[in-house]
Amino acid sequence: MEFTQILYDVKDKVATITLNRPDKLNAFTGIMLNEMVQAFDLADADDDVRAMVVTGAGRGFCAGADLSSGGDTFARSNAEAGSTPSEPDWSDPKYRDGGGILGLRIFNSLKPVIGAINGPSVGIGSTMQLPMDIRIASDKAKFGFVFARRGIVPEACSSYFLPRIVGISQAVEWAYSGRVFDAKEALKGGLVKEVVPHDDLLPRAYEIAREIAQNTSPLSVTLIRQMMWRMLGADHPMEAHKIESRGVLATGRGPDAAEGVTSFLEKRPANYQSKISTDLPSYFPWWDEPDYS
Repeated sequence: MEFTQILYDVKDKVATITLNRPDKLNAFTGIMLNEMVQAFDLADADDDVRAMVVTGAGRGFCAGADLSSGGDTFARSNAEAGSTPSEPDWSDPKYRDGGGILGLRIFNSLKPVIGAINGPSVGIGSTMQLPMDIRIASDKAKFGFVFARRGIVPEACSSYFLPRIVGISQAVEWAYSGRVFDAKEALKGGLVKEVVPHDDLLPRAYEIAREIAQNTSPLSVTLIRQMMWRMLGADHPMEAHKIESRGVLATGRGPDAAEGVTSFLEKRPANYQSKISTDLPSYFPWWDEPDYS
């Protein structure tokens, strides 16, 4: 598949998505949105992909929405949305926030996602990172939830993700002020896991990705990813107990559990054979069931 505003590459079981508008600091467009969604679809369908890295080309990660349309950037034109009624039909997909479409796609990823934040990342550049599992930053990175300074509100499901990641007080301070802050503050506030020298960013991201890709059961990682994220919204630990019980039973009977124990006892690397495309347990995705009690 050919892309025009991102790069997609798979090497050593790791897929890399690179936002690729370096002359525009990788400013976000509708084309970039569609291409990123397609790239996540490709990674999920490829059993050879065990982890993903998302980064930016050039000196920026993503400078936010492309503002080349001026004051109408965030307005829905008649050509795009038709004659807008006084109260839109919110069930119509044409009114959905594009950043939220991307955020939900990343949230639903079957593979772990590592954000390698290489430079300025504001607006959607910051919010698209939130459903990524691990975020590491270059010491040249900058962040900003700048929406209030643009006269709009945060998007990309960030009102769900940001308080859960950094806590409500830190989340609202960054969102209310809309100020841009550096990687050191992002680390202190819990937005990123670590900050590394700029030249070490991608090597460190791939080190984390390879640790996952080379040593773990792909089935286990996919199930763990969805269990961890979805339990953030659970109202009682019993919800975790229900799905963990299913998971332990299903995986414990499978070949990966036997291989994991045997390889440990034999003091050799494990050779997991399960495939996400064919071997996910029958209860997955459990959240689509009317009642999984």
